[in-house]
Amino acid sequence: MLVIVSQTALPDSLPSTSLSIQLIIVSSYLGLVALSAIAIRTFFSASSEAVRKVVHIGTGNVIVFAWLLQVPSWIGIAASVIFSLVTLLSYQFPLLPFINSVGRKSFGTFFYALSIGLLISYFWPKGLPFYAVLGVLTMSWGDGLAALIGQRWGKHPYEMWGMKKSWEGSLAMFFATAIVGVVILGCVHGLSVEVMGIAGAIALLSTFLEAFSKWGIDNLTVPLGSAAIAYGLSSLLLG
Repeated sequence: MLVIVSQTALPDSLPSTSLSIQLIIVSSYLGLVALSAIAIRTFFSASSEAVRKVVHIGTGNVIVFAWLLQVPSWIGIAASVIFSLVTLLSYQFPLLPFINSVGRKSFGTFFYALSIGLLISYFWPKGLPFYAVLGVLTMSWGDGLAALIGQRWGKHPYEMWGMKKSWEGSLAMFFATAIVGVVILGCVHGLSVEVMGIAGAIALLSTFLEAFSKWGIDNLTVPLGSAAIAYGLSSLLLG
């Protein structure tokens, strides 16, 4: 059941927390994601790519904690810069083993970290953090589920720019991003025909951008593109 609240009520509905408590909560969650990835790999013999996508989805949810706990923008930007640098180094040194497990040349993890920093730096100061949340969740859940479902049930492949995709994976991307759009915009603006239409536009654009991805660039174009179209259409249709 979707709870509809006003634009400012959702973040303000949680009690104000100190920076130390915010960091403890976020760090604990990230630790849980890491432990879950290790457990999945150890006890379920999941592939490196499957584990990587689980981490991909799990880490993206951190943006929700940052929104609800009202984490200062400089924390998110600093974390993005640090992690971006670490990912770049990891292409030369084995700092993060999951980065080089995709079996192709990809800078996706770097673009992922960079996109989070860009979205936070733009929307947090405007008092519109939910657009950054929407962009990140579109990438984490949409791309993550597209890869997992495409690899497991993708029976109808197609190729874009030398990249193998499947219609099943693309459909998973579409529906996952549509749901993200409806939930985030519905919670902020209220559920309406306009919100449903905007969510559909986000899903179409994100699916198109993911299909034409190369070198992991979709980890940049999808979150930035989905947040931009959500912001633009919401300003036009919702005021």
